[in-house]
Amino acid sequence: MKLKNKPLLLKPTGKDYLWGGRRLNDEFEKNIDITPLAETWECSTHPDGPSYVTGGEFDGMELVQVLKMHPEYMGKHKNSQGELPILIKLIDAEKDLSVQVHPDDEYARQYENGQLGKTEMWYVLDAKKGSRLVYGLNRSITKQELKTALENGTIEKYLQKVSINKDDLFFIEAGTIHAIGAGALIAEIQENSNLTYRLYDYDRVDKNGKKRQLHIDKALEVSRLESSAEPRQPLRVLKYGQGYASELLCRCKYFEAYRMLVNTERRQKVLYRADELSFRVLLCVSGCATLSYDKEVLNIYKGDCIFVPADSETLTIHGQVQLLDIRC
Repeated sequence: MKLKNKPLLLKPTGKDYLWGGRRLNDEFEKNIDITPLAETWECSTHPDGPSYVTGGEFDGMELVQVLKMHPEYMGKHKNSQGELPILIKLIDAEKDLSVQVHPDDEYARQYENGQLGKTEMWYVLDAKKGSRLVYGLNRSITKQELKTALENGTIEKYLQKVSINKDDLFFIEAGTIHAIGAGALIAEIQENSNLTYRLYDYDRVDKNGKKRQLHIDKALEVSRLESSAEPRQPLRVLKYGQGYASELLCRCKYFEAYRMLVNTERRQKVLYRADELSFRVLLCVSGCATLSYDKEVLNIYKGDCIFVPADSETLTIHGQVQLLDIRC
């Protein structure tokens, strides 16, 4: 009898961008010796921030190395480089992020050595009172008008700023000018890319007293300059099963994301697995639970990320926990 593939608990790489805070260490117990801790790359095969397997036979190995050894874990996405098509992060914005834009796949392939572009989704885990984000432009402008506004520091009057609350979600297509605002704690699901073109950074300086690099020429090439419709929260419908409820957050050609609420107080079994077609990723955003499989038990807590290989063991989930369930 063929053994099914076992889930992998992941450990992230941390990033110390100047706008970050302390919440990922204080509230998610990341135990990463970085201050500020702005991002954790929870499920990543990107060389700029790999995630690592913790525990089990692959303990301490980069996820990309495990996937090179076992490309079948990726299902239909398997490749010899061990590269996943998506990247999952936690983001703690104590201060405003830069105003930025990402290229699409076509532009990135042509001008960034064959890399992927970056379309992404944000799920708001928490937001302080008054938190906002930038989502596109509040009016249509020309490329020259945008360039002039960047040169004379008046870009903010063209930015569409949107108030945010806990449990909101936003879909950011490549080409959309955007920025996460101060006070937001966010889970981000995106294409496997680290291409960011900064338009504006509030004239800030880093810890060395230097301004961060801007990428205005490239940003002007890829930015959508028409007015953006104000983002509205989509209708979300919870579907109930024994011991759990699930809702679709976002579906696009790159990924699907669901929110899964598990409560097994009445001893129901909640069963979960990935089929032969593709891997899945579970990101624990609140609560705690145990995943049982093949006479083994994995305890998971707020902030933990689990890679579930294609054709996985059937997992039995017990506890009270909220998970993001990401699929490709």
